[in-house]
Amino acid sequence: MIRKIIHIDEEKCNGCGLCATACHEGAIEMINGKAKLVRENFCDGLGDCLPNCPTGAISFEEREAPAYDEMAVKMAKAKKEDNKNAQEMLKPHSTKITSQLAQWPCQIKLISTQAPYFDKAKLLIAADCTAYAYANIHDDFMKGRITLIGCPKLDAIDYSEKLTEVLKSNDISDVLMLRMQVPCCGGLQRAVENAINNSGKSISYKVVTISREGNIVE
Repeated sequence: MIRKIIHIDEEKCNGCGLCATACHEGAIEMINGKAKLVRENFCDGLGDCLPNCPTGAISFEEREAPAYDEMAVKMAKAKKEDNKNAQEMLKPHSTKITSQLAQWPCQIKLISTQAPYFDKAKLLIAADCTAYAYANIHDDFMKGRITLIGCPKLDAIDYSEKLTEVLKSNDISDVLMLRMQVPCCGGLQRAVENAINNSGKSISYKVVTISREGNIVE
């Protein structure tokens, strides 16, 4: 079809790139230091690029050219935005979160009940999922504590016996239980409470519940 479309005079182009920036459709790109109309079907012929050219290298002409493809322009813009977001995600964050994990291993089924790090320790006993649901778990809950994690539904075991041995064999100052607001976490909470009762000790104990949206349930 014959339609109005831009023409770029490469002899006049000084390579400033202003036209490529002004072209919201992405029809113009800088190639080897010169502006080029690389996608004729992306050029709407409105000339947003014209006022930005300091050398007068851009003008209108009427000639045979493919029709302006608005859908293709929108798809290209969406793809460009997706790529931009992906690159932003790969950039290092200015604020680095430091791990507060004080010992290894941390899975309840793997720990030694008489490990030296339990001496006079404050315990955090947390359901596996809390680390993914609550973004600031390291600073808000793990800091200054020995962290034990587990899920009785996945492990298909009762942690009561092992946790009881940890509490009996060590001078534990207090226990913080971190669970999700889901029924399956009730099994872990019962195991912790049974262990405290079976230890025969008076240990400070608190339960904090995290919602599925990652908020602390008051």
